[in-house]
Amino acid sequence: MRLSRFFLPLLRETPKEAEIVSHRLMLRAGLIRQEAAGIYAFLPLGLRVLNKVCNIVREEQDRSGAIELLMPTIQSAELWRESGRYDDYGKEMLRIKDRHERDMLYGPTNEEMITEIFRAYVRSYKDLPLNLYHIQWKFRDEVRPRFGLMRGREFLMKDAYSFDLDFAGAQHAYNKMFVAYLRTFARMGLKAIPMVADTGPIGGNLSHEFIILAQTGESEVFCHRDYLAFEPPGEDVPFDDIARMQAIVDDWTSLYAATSEKHDESAFAALGADARVSARGIEVGHIFYFGTKYSEPMKALVAGPDGAERPVHMGSYGIGPSRLVAAIIEASHDEEGIIWPESVAPFEVAILNLKQGDSATDAAAEVLYRELSARGIEVLYHDLDERPGAKFATMDLIGIPWQVLIGPKGLKEGKVELKRRAGGERELLSPADALARLIPMAGP
Repeated sequence: MRLSRFFLPLLRETPKEAEIVSHRLMLRAGLIRQEAAGIYAFLPLGLRVLNKVCNIVREEQDRSGAIELLMPTIQSAELWRESGRYDDYGKEMLRIKDRHERDMLYGPTNEEMITEIFRAYVRSYKDLPLNLYHIQWKFRDEVRPRFGLMRGREFLMKDAYSFDLDFAGAQHAYNKMFVAYLRTFARMGLKAIPMVADTGPIGGNLSHEFIILAQTGESEVFCHRDYLAFEPPGEDVPFDDIARMQAIVDDWTSLYAATSEKHDESAFAALGADARVSARGIEVGHIFYFGTKYSEPMKALVAGPDGAERPVHMGSYGIGPSRLVAAIIEASHDEEGIIWPESVAPFEVAILNLKQGDSATDAAAEVLYRELSARGIEVLYHDLDERPGAKFATMDLIGIPWQVLIGPKGLKEGKVELKRRAGGERELLSPADALARLIPMAGP
C-alpha cells in the first residue's frame, strides 16, 4: 500500500480526553475515531490490526475444536425473561422496542440466545460435546465510559459456549479453552496470567480471568513471580487428550494468582517477598463454567445413555478483540509511539523514501516495494514528499515492525538501512540483502 493512496489521519496533538497510553496513541496514529461516548469507529489502520487479532483468536478457537457461527446483535427480551436475567441485568443493558412494541435489547452477551439455538436442534448426548463461538459486536451502557477501547460501550467480543452431558465433560471443555487462551495471547506477544476471578453478572462457580500486567491496568492483581517465565503450550498440543489438558491447567494454576476480588492476603504473604508480584492488570479474557444456570430454566435438555433427559452443563468463554488492540499497545510502546508485535502489525514492513523525486531513491524504493509485495509481504510505502524526520516520526508512531530507509547517500554506496522498530537496531545492507532478510522475518 502506498501511503499517498491510504487513509491515515494522524493527529499532531494528543486529545485532552485521552487519559492512558493506548487511547492517546490510537487517536494520534489514526487507528480509531470517537463517534459518541464509549463508541469508536475503526479507521483503516486500526481495522487491519483488529482483523489480525480476530484471525489469531479464530485460528486458536478452531484448533481447540470450537465451531464458529454468527448470532444477531438484537435479541428478544423473552429469552432473557426465560433465564430470569432481563430485570436483573441492570442499566448496562440497552432495552428497546420495535415498531410492534415488542421488547427487544441490544445484546450485551449471548448465553440466552445460544441456549435457545442449542435446544432447538440437540436432543441426545450423542451430539455432545459441542462448543459454539462467534465474533460479534456487543453493547453495554457503561455509566462512565473511559480509557478509549479499554472501557467502551460498544465492543467486539469473541464469545464461546460449551455444552456437555455432565461436569466431567464440562471440565474438559473448560480446560481446552484455558489452553487455547494461553496460546492466543502468546501469539499476540502478550504474557497473560490466568487468575482466579469472580464471574460477575453472568454467574457461575469456576472462573479465571487472563490478565496482562501493565501500569495502566484497571485494578490491582497478585501473583507468583514464576508465572512471568511460564512458556505457553505449543502448536501441537493435543486438545482431545483429557489428561494432557488437565495437566497443563494444573500447572498454570499451581501457584498463587488472583484478582483483587479473590485476593487472599495471608496466602499471598506466605509466598515470601521475592516471589510476590503485586501490580496493575488488564483483563484480556475470561472463562467460566456455570453448569445448568441457563439450560435448566430454558429447558435445554438432552437424553443421556439411560434415555433420561437432563439439562446440559454449560460454560462461557470471552475475549474482547477490540479491547485487545488497546491492551497490546499498553504492553508494547515507547515514547515515540506503538511497537506492534509482528503477528498483529497493520503492515509488516515500511519503506521510507528519504528523497522523494530523486531518480535513484524512487527506483530503488519501487523495486523493493514490488519485490516484497509479490512475495505476499504487507508493505506500507511512505511515498509522500516530506522531510526524513517527519517520515521517521510517522513510522515510529504507527509502529510498523521493520523499516527500510532509502536515501541517496546510502544508495551511492549500494546500501539501504534496515531498522527494527522494537529496540531500534539499524543495519546497512544491499537492497538484495535487505530483501533476503525481510522475506523470512516478515512472513506469517
